[in-house]
Amino acid sequence: MAVIRLVVFDIAGTIIEDRGEVLAAFSLALQKSGIPFTEDELKEWKGASKREVIRHFVEHQIGPGPAQTEKIEATYDCFRTELQDLYAERIVPIKGAASTFSWCRQHDIQIAATTGFYREVSELILEKTGWRDLFTANISSSDVRQGRPAPFMIFRAMEATGVQDVRQVINVGDTPLDLQAGTNAGVRGVVGVLTGTHGEERLKREPHNHIIASVADLPALIERVY
Repeated sequence: MAVIRLVVFDIAGTIIEDRGEVLAAFSLALQKSGIPFTEDELKEWKGASKREVIRHFVEHQIGPGPAQTEKIEATYDCFRTELQDLYAERIVPIKGAASTFSWCRQHDIQIAATTGFYREVSELILEKTGWRDLFTANISSSDVRQGRPAPFMIFRAMEATGVQDVRQVINVGDTPLDLQAGTNAGVRGVVGVLTGTHGEERLKREPHNHIIASVADLPALIERVY
């Protein structure tokens, strides 16, 4: 049986607390641009490329053409500003996350971050938490052509860490899109955590291997199952 060599972690709701920053930034940006949306629909897009989310809502209001492109860029710029302001105020790590990272390193398991954030935000988060040097790779949706549920961020993390075998990889996240991406990548472990905005009932509707309370429980899961 192949040993685990890489754990890929989502960021917001998985290794840092999700206090509604992303949904708040989306709501403010879409409202300022006059783009209709519902909170439930926004929630289902959690974990996706943030630009793709903006594009989805704008395309439902405006047909193809220069006006659509301008609206997407203006709304996305507004979203970025709102989000960075919110994260600049306070970032709270998930309890036990740092211990899990240390355990992985002690057991020769590399860790990588993947996120629907653009790089400036993911780097801000890893810098403010003091985790930058712990992660071998930090992959954002801007690094690939398609974000989740496409598996490309996971594959990019594997490339960056030199791990060639998906049977040596576990993907961990708090959203349906995280579980879909892990499944699409064919990794050995697709693990959902309950520290985000999606409950266990919603996550269980997606293909997965395990649902755990938080990343703090990951070392025990790996020791027991992998």
